[in-house]
Amino acid sequence: MSRFLASELRESARSRNGTRPKGPGLPHVADVTSPSGLPLRHYRPSAEPRPLLVFVHGGGWVFGDLETHDRTCRRIAKECDVEVLAVDYRLAPEDPYPAAIDDVVDVLRWAGPVAVAGDSAGGYLAAMACLRLRDAGAPLPVVQMLICPNTDLTLSLPSVTEKGTGYGLAADILSWFVAQWVPDPAGRRSASLLHQPDLSGLPAALVVTAEHDALRDEGDAYARRLAEAGVDVTHRCEPGLVHGFIQGMDLTSPEAAAAHERLFADIRGLIPR
Repeated sequence: MSRFLASELRESARSRNGTRPKGPGLPHVADVTSPSGLPLRHYRPSAEPRPLLVFVHGGGWVFGDLETHDRTCRRIAKECDVEVLAVDYRLAPEDPYPAAIDDVVDVLRWAGPVAVAGDSAGGYLAAMACLRLRDAGAPLPVVQMLICPNTDLTLSLPSVTEKGTGYGLAADILSWFVAQWVPDPAGRRSASLLHQPDLSGLPAALVVTAEHDALRDEGDAYARRLAEAGVDVTHRCEPGLVHGFIQGMDLTSPEAAAAHERLFADIRGLIPR
């Protein structure tokens, strides 16, 4: 049943993507492969080298690919004047925790980016990869950029209930996503960013949450915990917006379009040149 539903979600995401504009043209967009065989897509806004940002797509660990977030990556590359390397990591339920984290870690070790960014489950993966690299004593990105990230797989904070009906990301599908990613409930606390015992020594963080997102409280709480651990944090909760506002909502919502501009300004300001 879970695999059948996963296939439906993947097809629905591809269909939605097909209705959106392509995104800005860039001088260089190429599909490449990591040394471990992982599909990647490299975007360059200029013939001259720019700082590299690795982007990890969202989709509840279950769906999403290089195509679903192509427009988002193109816009980041153009608006922020950075190279973007998008990661097509393995998906649950076929490949549950920690497979996708392993994939992102491998790409970060190989590419050595200045920044890593992700939305939703991609934000979780980006942040977990930073934790893994820190614990291994490996080089870290300068900054991690987390947009509406999952941080509490126990789903225990109030916004899951308060915003889990009528705002797009429903509490029941959120619970299903978590179950595909970490099938054993006993392992979900230890697999949660919010419940990691030590968050010190991590890269500077941009954490953007949304007022009407079921994940709002856990994203806000993670930003607070990072700051308490001595990490340099830029944090903003976008008023009036819902989960996934980064994905195409700028086309229909002036408020989302303005939030995109704030995000691009943050990225430009946080990435060293």
